[in-house]
Amino acid sequence: MSFLEVEHSLTGRRWVGPSIDIDRAGEAMAQATGLPRPICQVLARRGVPQEEATAFLTPQLKDLLPDPRKMKDMEPAASRFLDAVQRREKIAVFADYDVDGGSSAALLVVWLRDMGLQATLYVPDRIDEGYGPNVPAMQALSQDHDLIICVDCGTLSHEPIAAAKGADVIVLDHHLGGETLPPAVAVVNPNRQDETGDLGYFCAAGVVFLMLVEARRQMRDRGMGAGPDLMALLDLVALATVADVAPLIDANRALVRQGLKVMARRNRPGLMALADVSRMDSAPSTYHLGFMLGPRVNAGGRIGQADLGARLLSTTSAVEAQAMAQRLDELNTERRDIENAVRAAAIDQAEERGLDAPLVWAAGEGWHPGVVGIVASRLKDAANRPAIVIGLDGDEGKGSGRSVTGVDLGASIQRLVAEGLLIKGGGHKMAAGLTVARDKVDPAMARLSELLAKQGAGQGGPADLRLDGALMPGAATIQLIEQIDQAGPFGAGAPAPRFALPDVQIRHARPVGESHLKLTLSDGIGHNIDAICFGAFDTGLGAALVGHGGARFHMAGRLEINTWNGRQSVQLRLDDAAPA
Repeated sequence: MSFLEVEHSLTGRRWVGPSIDIDRAGEAMAQATGLPRPICQVLARRGVPQEEATAFLTPQLKDLLPDPRKMKDMEPAASRFLDAVQRREKIAVFADYDVDGGSSAALLVVWLRDMGLQATLYVPDRIDEGYGPNVPAMQALSQDHDLIICVDCGTLSHEPIAAAKGADVIVLDHHLGGETLPPAVAVVNPNRQDETGDLGYFCAAGVVFLMLVEARRQMRDRGMGAGPDLMALLDLVALATVADVAPLIDANRALVRQGLKVMARRNRPGLMALADVSRMDSAPSTYHLGFMLGPRVNAGGRIGQADLGARLLSTTSAVEAQAMAQRLDELNTERRDIENAVRAAAIDQAEERGLDAPLVWAAGEGWHPGVVGIVASRLKDAANRPAIVIGLDGDEGKGSGRSVTGVDLGASIQRLVAEGLLIKGGGHKMAAGLTVARDKVDPAMARLSELLAKQGAGQGGPADLRLDGALMPGAATIQLIEQIDQAGPFGAGAPAPRFALPDVQIRHARPVGESHLKLTLSDGIGHNIDAICFGAFDTGLGAALVGHGGARFHMAGRLEINTWNGRQSVQLRLDDAAPA
């Protein structure tokens, strides 16, 4: 049964509220713990047992962080790493060009610098070299270094790693592994095929952090002391975890929670400069990491200098950080312009092909490889289907894909590589990259659609909007929001709680910027609440609410604290609406 009887909202979605079982569990938890009912509803939805509610609201890293040795090759990886430190060997860090790769590289560069070693940073150019280790780069690095550490890449790089003659290679990665492993000293990856998958929720920076935890244990055994302060590095782990859309569950939840506290101290010059150029005016949150800081760090790898993000995150110079942050901000603006042009063309093409197939895809001449992943994400959101976007150049196309919950895109991409339909490809369940011959684009996408259909892709319409309950505007207080935030951080795998404000009036509605809408909502008995709807005019939602004609609506979204000129107020981040 739909929530508030909304079967077809203004965005075409059905509203689904908590089940009877969750309702009962939330009520029982509220009575037993004295916690507010809305918080208990959130905890019940997340499957938190009543007796663990209080502990869940105060997650401790020491209780949630797994033993690093649960991952295969972890002990030899940390051992070889420490050998290099003790022998003062030359170490190179080969990193992916995204936020996870940049953060992972910065973790190692900063840690080694604190130990008195200067590591060489190498980030491949997205267009000239593509993703992951390549033979020329690994050959060159092996001539001048004793140890090469590949972070956020390398699990499928058999030939490039074999080409690193004379140097040892360690891989610290999280992308889906193949049937065989490359010839490295150690391949630490919770998504290797011979792993259980229990720790598969970690991003690469999480894997690197766990390796440093294991290194700390081995340092004590060797009489080397405790080493650098690992807790001070958690701002980098938090940034990567959120920006790479890793699920915020188990240890990730504690890593991000603690990392946000570290970031709030503004001790890292690169993140401080990035926060300032992003015009952040409040304590960092997962929203800031995912939508303000992350895209700017990514911009260097997408359309600019590939190593700019990693260098920013690892610099000790405030002046250098300010210059790099400014450049990344400029690149991010440029990236948005490129993305908008590609997105418009890709959506037109995908709509013409049909948005109801198991796979939504588009391919275009000269589409920039740096934005195809973002556009694929937009297509995926619009259609609630896995999406692939490919930029064609010469005889090849480079593409990126995003998936929906329950559909493993990475495994299907690897299957296409094995079948010879793709030149190369890989990734994980929710995101993947590929290179395809121009003349095989159509058959490859047809085969991928077939494989994804077998996993259930394309069976649903617009995704249901799941709500945690209903609140009247007068009950939405700053104190309540602060208490709900204790159940966070929220993000992938742990969606932010959404509540419906039933039967409210629109007091004011005005467009903001290019496509956003600001509103003031009233319950009609004296309680008002402000709301913001981003991208309202990208759908029919904006026009319907501006031209409300005095009608009443059910409004649905996430409650947040808005800070403006030092003052705090409650705001609804509006996701959807339906006539009351």
